[in-house]
Amino acid sequence: MTLTVLVPDDEGMTVLAEVPRVLPVRYQWGEPVPPEAAKAQVLIPGKHPPGEQLWRTLPNLKLIQLLSAGAEDWVGKVPDGVLLSTCRGAHGGSTAEWVVAALLSIYRKLDVFAVAQREGRWERQTADTLQGKRVLVVGAGDLGQHLRRRLEPFDARCTMVGMTAREGVHGVRELPGLLELHDVVVLMVPLTSRTRGMVDAEFLARMRDGAVLVNVSRGAVVDTDALVAELTTGRLRAALDVTDPEPPPAGHPLWTVPGLLLTPHVGGAVRGVRGRSYAVAAAEIARYAGGELPDNLVHGEY
Repeated sequence: MTLTVLVPDDEGMTVLAEVPRVLPVRYQWGEPVPPEAAKAQVLIPGKHPPGEQLWRTLPNLKLIQLLSAGAEDWVGKVPDGVLLSTCRGAHGGSTAEWVVAALLSIYRKLDVFAVAQREGRWERQTADTLQGKRVLVVGAGDLGQHLRRRLEPFDARCTMVGMTAREGVHGVRELPGLLELHDVVVLMVPLTSRTRGMVDAEFLARMRDGAVLVNVSRGAVVDTDALVAELTTGRLRAALDVTDPEPPPAGHPLWTVPGLLLTPHVGGAVRGVRGRSYAVAAAEIARYAGGELPDNLVHGEY
């Protein structure tokens, strides 16, 4: 059987054309779908979940294949009986790279030296180092494993935390006792009802003085007011690629609070990311076309 797959761009058409038993059909996100849509079993969406009107034009839809690793915008908005698969595996390397860059910038005072350069000052300072730092990685999936592989060559020591304990991974219930033992806490978890607001005032209070909180998951995992309060005292530092609200409105404390490195959700925004996303999507669709379930299926909230 040949799968008809609705594809939102030309790059995807090129990649999917090479997949056996797959017929890619180009469509424009936000516009009426082509006549072939009535036969489409797979949809690669372009942006956020559509309204009911699109679902009614896809009577044979069986699978939605995302190009993003996160699925929180889609959970509960997919028609009954339709599978949802993420693009887990496409963005782990670039996101982990951002974390390493952020930590090196903070510890080596690159922001301080950048200001001195602009002001024409040649001012030597002793900086800190990643060597020997204990890093608590909250989220032991694809992102977390990519980060561990990149940090260990810097002689940083990583402790992995997942939802449940397993060999080499601590369970999330152990977090309270682990926080005070680490210099860095990196958040790499999906946004679910269990992780929303997980990093609250109590969580932050357990972190050791001078520790760095890094968030590359979703902004709502962190209680922003509680974090701002800790940063204002200077007890903690942070690097955020995601925020709540996102983006922060004009005048929000995140723009000016001390001890914060802030970037506009660009951890995965690197050259070639679309190609890597389609490589994962093509593998998932090929698996489904061959009669198997995709590896990245969403079960429940994730």
